[in-house]
Amino acid sequence: MQNDVRAELELQGELRLALERRQFTLAYQPKVDAHSGAIVALEALLRWQHPRLGWVSPARFIPVAEHYGLMGEIGNWVLQEAIAQLARWRAMGLALRMSINVSPQQLESDDLVSRVYTLLNAHQLEARQVCLEVTESTAMLRPSHTRALLGQLRALGVELSIDDFGTGHSGLSYLYRLPVTELKIDRSFVIALDEGSLPVIEATVKMAKAYGLRVVAEGVELPQQQQALLACGCDEFQGYLFGRPVPAAEIETILLAAQAAA
Repeated sequence: MQNDVRAELELQGELRLALERRQFTLAYQPKVDAHSGAIVALEALLRWQHPRLGWVSPARFIPVAEHYGLMGEIGNWVLQEAIAQLARWRAMGLALRMSINVSPQQLESDDLVSRVYTLLNAHQLEARQVCLEVTESTAMLRPSHTRALLGQLRALGVELSIDDFGTGHSGLSYLYRLPVTELKIDRSFVIALDEGSLPVIEATVKMAKAYGLRVVAEGVELPQQQQALLACGCDEFQGYLFGRPVPAAEIETILLAAQAAA
């Protein structure tokens, strides 16, 4: 236990240095239209290459960053970088949305709405070109506060997504209270298709469509999963079957090639 605590303290110290030295980068994973297969959006994903440890898994460092109050500042950096990158791609004629994860600490800050508004204006982007993703468990931490904050963001025109849906405790009945535009079915349900999760996915999609939400299935890795989810009525797919998270330069090459082919 002492070793674990010591390792965690060392890691949070390294995270503070990484923030100062700008050691973080972003990778981008495509979301594709369920029917055409065209890339319609990208999700910005945080990566950290430690000088000594190499690439550090987000599953390892993000909980530490959240525990020590660093995720707000890191999340704001992600927001700034992802929106700036979206503006560059839109200027190149690439018609995309950018999905950006929002941490619990960002939702607790007083300046998230003004920060998003300022960044959109600075880069001359339409608000609907940005989709902020909030996990179901985060949305349930302070439901009333989250609902009010998401309402302000939605008033700007920003799209809003509930990520990892089905892993928390809100249930479908909570959906109508949130001003969201998208629901992401958690990959655990996609992986479990062979184990009987299909009726759950079908019910989720039907309810989401009743609320007018776009439905994204994440973690799609196999063609048979794609076909089953398409039959359920999912609008978009995300997963290794369509592309892994890659650096901006690499995804840009893919996007430009697709644009030229079209």
